[in-house]
Amino acid sequence: MMENIVTGPRVDVEPDILSEGCCGSQDCENKSLKFSDLSLEDVRKMNENFIKERNWDQFHSPRNVLLAMVGEFGELSEIFQWKGEVSEGLPELTEDERKHVGEEISDIFIYLVDFASRCHIDLSKAVIAKMAANAKKYPVDKAYGQANKYTDYQ
Repeated sequence: MMENIVTGPRVDVEPDILSEGCCGSQDCENKSLKFSDLSLEDVRKMNENFIKERNWDQFHSPRNVLLAMVGEFGELSEIFQWKGEVSEGLPELTEDERKHVGEEISDIFIYLVDFASRCHIDLSKAVIAKMAANAKKYPVDKAYGQANKYTDYQ
């Protein structure tokens, strides 16, 4: 990703957000998608610049950012409302609906990074700590293939 020292990573290019598979190939056996490289810090900087350029910082209290994020979850939910079960990769959705899902997920992610920043929480460290805590709460030897609450494994 090209970067400008003043404004951070470029945001004037619209990449194709839809992936055909984990590596762009329909024949890929691994269902996991590999994200393109973009750090949480890149997202934080891009959004910080976006907000500053518009003098919107005055409106971005932690509470307001949280409520905006909740609203975006509602918008994402509307896309799936009344669709029934939807498979991984969203083959049941139209291309426009899949793009809309990407837009709403992006809104949520941007607000999440902004919220963490405003709460002075290092999101990367918080994720690592949470994954470690989850590994203890859900030991593989007890939780493998199970969907029980963590208290069932104590």
